[in-house]
Amino acid sequence: MYSSNALQSVTSRLRPDAVGSASREPARVLLPWEGWACVREACHRSGRDVKVRQFAEFSREFRMSATAVSVCSVLNDLLVATPSPSPDTLAYSLTLPADLTSPRIARATTRAVLQLHRLEDVTDAAVQVVGELAACACRFTSGAEVYLSLRCREEALRVIFYDGHPRHTHPRLAAACDARRRAALRVLGCVVRACEGEWGFGEAREPGGGTRMWAVLPWWGARGYAGVGGEVG
Repeated sequence: MYSSNALQSVTSRLRPDAVGSASREPARVLLPWEGWACVREACHRSGRDVKVRQFAEFSREFRMSATAVSVCSVLNDLLVATPSPSPDTLAYSLTLPADLTSPRIARATTRAVLQLHRLEDVTDAAVQVVGELAACACRFTSGAEVYLSLRCREEALRVIFYDGHPRHTHPRLAAACDARRRAALRVLGCVVRACEGEWGFGEAREPGGGTRMWAVLPWWGARGYAGVGGEVG
């Protein structure tokens, strides 16, 4: 539906300010949603009525054709096409403020990421897990931010949350704090067990310290949680 010339025309509009700043303009990767925004704007200017299905078809083509772009011709010869989003390429990190809005933001981000990487059928379990971890991290952290990591490895979604709550050195305080955190994550535990996954928490090994919480959801288990399937072949 969209020719290669049209695609090049669209991508060239994404950076109208590049002219005149060649010595300072860095290379960057054109993300899929940038293509959507550009096409939407171009169609609006031309008065064309483009249906949602046509946008979806263009989005798939754009993801397959997106390349890193630089105004430097030497760099362009070295840059290669970015891979199309797939389950195996899912790898995201996100820093969130430690407030009441962050669990909602984390859930929405997770849902969008899973849809982009064609993992819609694990969304129910994953969004529930991310929401529970985000709420717990924001509740326990002593800092202003929490950190979320989403990765797919060995046909499983791996969710990690870091918060700034330090581990207690006194054994009784540590045991009491762990019990409170474990109680706050009881819904998470039920979801992960239903997916036949794993979860836990402990001291973060990063330089900033704090607490690391994690959950591993096998794809087939998460699909079974949503009632999609889940049988092991």
